Amino acid sequence: MISTGKLSRAAFALVALGLAPSPAFAAEAVTVAVSKIDSGDTAWILISTALVMLMTPGLALFYGGMVRRKNVLGTLMHSFIAIALVSVQWILFGYSLAFGPDVRGFIGNLDWAGLAGVGLTPNPDYAATVPHLAFMAYQMMFAVITPALISGAFAERMKFSAYLVFALVWTTVVYDPVAHWVWGAGGWMKQTGVLDFAGGIVVHATSGFSALAAALYIGKRKGFLHEPMPPHDLPMTVLGAGILWFGWFGFNAGSALASGELAALAFVTTHTAAVAGTLTWTFAEWLHRGKPTMFGAATGAIAGLATITPAAGFVGPMPALAIGMAAGLLCYTALNAKTRFGYDDSLDAFGVHGVGGTLGTVMAGIFATVAINPGGANGFLFGNPHQLVVQIQSVFVVALYSFVVSLVLFKVIDAVIGLRVSSDDETEGLDITQHGEAGYTH
Repeated sequence: MISTGKLSRAAFALVALGLAPSPAFAAEAVTVAVSKIDSGDTAWILISTALVMLMTPGLALFYGGMVRRKNVLGTLMHSFIAIALVSVQWILFGYSLAFGPDVRGFIGNLDWAGLAGVGLTPNPDYAATVPHLAFMAYQMMFAVITPALISGAFAERMKFSAYLVFALVWTTVVYDPVAHWVWGAGGWMKQTGVLDFAGGIVVHATSGFSALAAALYIGKRKGFLHEPMPPHDLPMTVLGAGILWFGWFGFNAGSALASGELAALAFVTTHTAAVAGTLTWTFAEWLHRGKPTMFGAATGAIAGLATITPAAGFVGPMPALAIGMAAGLLCYTALNAKTRFGYDDSLDAFGVHGVGGTLGTVMAGIFATVAINPGGANGFLFGNPHQLVVQIQSVFVVALYSFVVSLVLFKVIDAVIGLRVSSDDETEGLDITQHGEAGYTH
């Protein structure tokens, strides 16, 4: 996530033409270095914060419609409780670990614990024109949704108590350090020049590969591949997808950290990749299975959105179209492969977010150009193959770290309190056995 000034209007007009603005174009970019609060930028960040917060209830609906009716409330609860749990962690010490004063490139110290020193004046290391508190709140919503994404891998079979412990510890030992590596002032990956505009590495790679660890360790749902497990409420899932799409504009365009031209560009590239992912997935499924499904179209949109996230502020609309199409094809292939490999990623957290986040991070290293964002870097197509190497190395390290640490966490939690509900409880459903209530009375 890069704080930048506003691009010149001439530069932005040429960016809209597509792939390759000339190098002279980059020289026209104007960085506005100010240290006072800008009301327009602040308004945009506050609106974006609300948009990203709404994404987590949207995720709850997206996931909730996919499960069987006996597990709908348990699935909704995974996302809803994350808003409260992770927000408290973030306020107490998470923000300080992720963005606080650097400790050797690997973590922030605890100087900002309890939001000490995080006030109403801007912090120029992150956002020079908005209150530090506003930047903190915006980043909090990213931290909130990330462990909720992982819950899609173990839906319908994990103890609620185990989920609470996992979400809290995982946010502390995986999300917070990785956020510091990539976005924190002094973070070691940031020093290598890695490009991650809005969370392809920090949000999607961490959650996606942790989800893969969850699916492999916890095991398959009872009856998986032997009895039908269709989504119980696809309209709920489509509503959730629409809310996620809506919120994603705050997720990506808000990451410009200002209300200028870069935010407009990220807004357009976000939508472009989403529609490309939707169409590509729909036609791929039509050709492969004989019929296009609403479920497939919604999933394709989320795949396009997840994949453009790391590149949204570094590429133009035409590369965004290519990125969305690649997302539709590769994520569709990944989802179909899970039955071949025999693992039960219940709601496709790895297939969409792990695969999509990795793909988008790599493609940022191909299509990025400083003519669009002077705070970024040129990618492979613009004479800098080293950027592609940096992108691949960074996402590989984070994927490996997230997978291994998550696997260790699952093993420890399983040994102490147990991860999985009993066979009888799984048969009856998590709504009754874990929460004592039912989603439907008829």
